[in-house]
Amino acid sequence: MTTRLHTIAVQDATGQTAELFGALRGAIGKVPNAYATIGSNAPAVLAQALQTNAALKKGNLSARELEAINLSVSEHSGCDYCVAAHTLTGKMAGYTGDQMCQLRRGSYPEDAKIDALTRFAVELVSTRGTVPAASLEAIRAAGYSDGQIVEAIQAISAILFTNMINRVNDTTLDFPAVA
Repeated sequence: MTTRLHTIAVQDATGQTAELFGALRGAIGKVPNAYATIGSNAPAVLAQALQTNAALKKGNLSARELEAINLSVSEHSGCDYCVAAHTLTGKMAGYTGDQMCQLRRGSYPEDAKIDALTRFAVELVSTRGTVPAASLEAIRAAGYSDGQIVEAIQAISAILFTNMINRVNDTTLDFPAVA
């Protein structure tokens, strides 16, 4: 694996990095290249990223809603690595290929609630300054509570972090590429 940032071979990890890599292998069967890069350079940051993802899974947004955020934001950011990874996890959340293409375009007309969430996520990452009150009202009108909006913002932040790591690192895909 050729990367721009220092990345150790998973089997060469020691200490906290080895523990985190072992937990990843146990949970998902491998250490994705993105996580290998993060853990190689900043194990505490990888630990925090994994804790954030675990907290989001215990929150009030469904796996489908979280994947809608991940796919739309990753596409908007231009992160081919995360688009590939979340196409796989999007399938596990029940999305079809066509539905994931819609999400990647930043909308989801099949479900007004997920459509509002996706549009909110893309607006948040593509604009500057204070989000218009109408945008907040639109996501509330779709049925999201303020708590869910805060969780959505955390999910957006989490995927943006990984998107940025991969864009800087030019992380080698270890998931099937997506056209």
